[in-house]
Amino acid sequence: MNPGSLENLRLELRRGSLVLAVLGSLKREECGYTLRKTLSERGLAVDEGTLYPLMRRLEAQGLLTSVWREQDKRNKRFYKLSPVGAEILEQLLTEWRSIDASLRTILQEETHGTR
Repeated sequence: MNPGSLENLRLELRRGSLVLAVLGSLKREECGYTLRKTLSERGLAVDEGTLYPLMRRLEAQGLLTSVWREQDKRNKRFYKLSPVGAEILEQLLTEWRSIDASLRTILQEETHGTR
């Protein structure tokens, strides 16, 4: 298999997970830098070139709100989950849990050789 193909599949798998991680982490207001640091500390490293466009897209979709505020003598943009975003997060988590349960069953069957 082409190493580039594996990388593309890996990135595709991470994309959906990243949306859930961002929405779930923004139940409380955070700036992008703090969010990026928090995600990294929890094992989900993401570069700025991925995170900031994602947050702008989620805001454009009405799932996040943002406000500019001065902190440490610098203007920073703070993001937070919108009420619509909270509803969508719950629906996505339900879907995620269903997919996770199915995958666990499928992968367990493959590991134990049952079909």
